[in-house]
Amino acid sequence: MSNNIYAIELENITKTFGSVVANKNINLNVKQGEILALLGENGSGKTTLMNMLSGIYKPDSGTIKVNGVPVTIHSPEDSKKYGIGMVHQHFKLVDVFTAADNIWMGAQNAGLILKNDRYEKIAEISNKFGFEFNPRKVVSNMSVSEKQTLEILRVLYYGANVIILDEPTAVLTVQEIRKLFDVLRRMKEEGHSIIIITHKLNEVMEISDRVTILRKGEYIDTVNTSETNEQELTDLMVGHKVNLNIERVETSFDRPLLEIRNLTIKNDEGSKAIDDVNFYIRGGEILGVAGIAGCGQKELCEAIAGLRKIEDGQIIHKGENIVGLTPKAIIEKGISMSFIPEDRLGMGLAPSLSITDNMMLKNYNQGKSIFVDRDKARNKAQELIDRLGIVTPSTETPVRRLSGGNVQKVLVGREIDAGPNVIITAYPVRGLDINSSYAIYDILNEQKKDGVGILFVGEDLDVMLALCDKIMVLCHGKLMGVVHAHKATKEELGLMMTGAKDISEVNGKVAGIAKDSLIADSKEASDE
Repeated sequence: MSNNIYAIELENITKTFGSVVANKNINLNVKQGEILALLGENGSGKTTLMNMLSGIYKPDSGTIKVNGVPVTIHSPEDSKKYGIGMVHQHFKLVDVFTAADNIWMGAQNAGLILKNDRYEKIAEISNKFGFEFNPRKVVSNMSVSEKQTLEILRVLYYGANVIILDEPTAVLTVQEIRKLFDVLRRMKEEGHSIIIITHKLNEVMEISDRVTILRKGEYIDTVNTSETNEQELTDLMVGHKVNLNIERVETSFDRPLLEIRNLTIKNDEGSKAIDDVNFYIRGGEILGVAGIAGCGQKELCEAIAGLRKIEDGQIIHKGENIVGLTPKAIIEKGISMSFIPEDRLGMGLAPSLSITDNMMLKNYNQGKSIFVDRDKARNKAQELIDRLGIVTPSTETPVRRLSGGNVQKVLVGREIDAGPNVIITAYPVRGLDINSSYAIYDILNEQKKDGVGILFVGEDLDVMLALCDKIMVLCHGKLMGVVHAHKATKEELGLMMTGAKDISEVNGKVAGIAKDSLIADSKEASDE
């Protein structure tokens, strides 16, 4: 198909929510058979703009054209009729249904009787684009990448020629991202137009043909990917020069705050998620946790935070095992712990409550009066909004109405504001733009300077190598070893993450922490 034909044109699109202008006179176009990256800070209007293409919102003014023809999109059904499909950041699937039935139930003229040929049709699409997929698998048994594959297959099944992907790689491993990009390239070759909303500049440079940048709801520029670089894109997105270097703050490490000994944890299916793992968290140190998704990181964080049962092992504080103690009892023993979970809305925050009320959830029971102090919480919320640049109409806005990145800022800010001496954080910058991500790194470094011990579960190995002091690597729930971040490489970490090598085989660039010596070092430090 000719690249001179625009599959989608948006002309002077404006959308407001009360006094908040989400999009102001936006102009954007997508060619047939191209991949367009949509870039912008949290709250810049990217998802709102795409939600108007997918029929969730209707623009207040402006024109939408499909293949050069002006159209009106009132609903997702209209969007589907015009060949537009959107894969949202939070999947919209029925867990108890199979993949095929999730696809089938939204098809036009599906009827009341399940048709056996639905499996063949899905298999045909899968083979065409190189998906590896079982249409008979129940959604509740799927990994995150399988659920995303299902969402993409569903919009293709409905006949979408324009596919919008909102943060498609946020929860994928490096290997899964490569597979997704291979699929997207095949879709592009078949003439599909693809719009990717993302914050990951390295992925923008790798997969896109052009990049459109939004800032504070306004259109800034569209550039050819081959003619730009990450620094230029960052400057356009933020509006000023941004330093993309991560500082590793030098501190004199304190004795271990927590010692994890022979820890074994089971996952929700009853299998071992963490198998006989030993390590310690020291004050003034950031200990990274690297591993392919599903290798026990989630269960490890929840267990240390007291939210998951421990099958075996100990968590030692000042020589005493705190396993089984209530959070209140742990605080009374001198450990103030903050947990920033992977599931920010499901576990971290109350979506229907305001930012102010979510700030109060951490310490509402610490006052001397039976009445809670909302004024103090409101002031804290405003300080958080100003410090982290949270885009919100007010402190009383329910967090479910915020963009994903702004929700994450509320969670991270609240947990750090609690004044912890141990921080357990899983993917704290997931969904955040570059500027906000670096603000979070700075905050973690400030906590490190204050002697806080930080367990940092991350997915970007470049960031972990730059930010962390040491990195422990998990593979299928087992500890492969702990390396000094300033001596290790991504390649070495990758080999350990896949189980191809353990710590003894990584060129001698190790922290010298095999299981037995780790415990010995930990005991020695705690006796100092």
